[in-house]
Amino acid sequence: MTRVFFDNAATTPIHPEVVQVMTKSLSETFGNPSSSHSFGRDAKGQLEESRRTIAKLLGAKPSEIFFTSCGTESNNTILRNSIKSDQISEVWTTPIEHPSIYQTSNQIGEVIPVRFLELNPNGSVDIDKLEYELAKAAKKVLVSVMHANNEVGVLNDLKAISEICHKHGALLHSDMVQTMGHLPINFQELKVDFASASAHKFHGPKGVGFMYIRQPNQINSLITGGSQERGYRSGTENLASIAGMAKAFELATKNVDEDIIYLNKLRTTFMTKLKSSFPSINFLTKLDESLCTIVSTIFPPEFDSEMLLFQLDMKGVACSGGSACSSGAAKASHVLAHFKLPEACKVVRFSFSKFNTEQEIDFCIERIKEIANERGQNC
Repeated sequence: MTRVFFDNAATTPIHPEVVQVMTKSLSETFGNPSSSHSFGRDAKGQLEESRRTIAKLLGAKPSEIFFTSCGTESNNTILRNSIKSDQISEVWTTPIEHPSIYQTSNQIGEVIPVRFLELNPNGSVDIDKLEYELAKAAKKVLVSVMHANNEVGVLNDLKAISEICHKHGALLHSDMVQTMGHLPINFQELKVDFASASAHKFHGPKGVGFMYIRQPNQINSLITGGSQERGYRSGTENLASIAGMAKAFELATKNVDEDIIYLNKLRTTFMTKLKSSFPSINFLTKLDESLCTIVSTIFPPEFDSEMLLFQLDMKGVACSGGSACSSGAAKASHVLAHFKLPEACKVVRFSFSKFNTEQEIDFCIERIKEIANERGQNC
């Protein structure tokens, strides 16, 4: 049976070259990076080479990159430190962040004030309103804004937001899990203070990610009990996965501009063909306002919203009804709730990678047509 994978915002297939790097590391560099003998020194060397690779590709210092288990851990570490910091008195974020930001913000809101920023109709941050509010703020603020939303793909102008934050003395954190490896990112130009990333979103392994912490900013460790990662993240490093992540990031950024053009062509083709077949289908975010990997599609009530994802899966198309991190939820996510769509509509996220093809898009469109015909709909 033919199967296509259009759920790359949830995870991406691991690059074959990454598998090779990880296999070699597992078999040849098995020492503990904290050990002082030759096996440990070899492991430490690979660890620091991976750090240097990632830092160089981001225009960062190696001492600003810290390895974690994933983007969720990175987000939690940075946000939960805000309630321990004498610097930060309030946290400002958006109501459509990833759950690792949204739920964490609700929890830390029991300790320090948390404000949810006003958004434009498309879900991006209202920059003028942000600057107006920051200009009035009497206390030190940590602003946490994701670069691209994981469910609907809407992009924030992070460069403009960073300039506003620094102008008014605020710190800026960005969940960059969806954009890292998919957009050109250079921290010499993009003046965020903190950022989070996860390897499995750019064809690396699951269970590993990193934090960027711009110097001289500092945080306390969320996980204590060791001195790894210069005391910022205790626990023996997942060396093979870190080496794989560095390789994956190197491969992801190698031809990123060409990849963006290719992915936008795929998205345009998908949206055009789907709209041509089903004029009643709409899209939640515009092509030029959303990340090159995501198409958030609104299926009208004529489609059986409860069964649509299951039917697509049975016909060989893997996609998502929203964030994989809130799978199993019976109601719309807090992100989709923001857009106030009719209950009978179903939002399906089709998310692409550079490994997808136009032939796979045609296959997907034909399967959707089959589902419509089975329900007696015209297409």
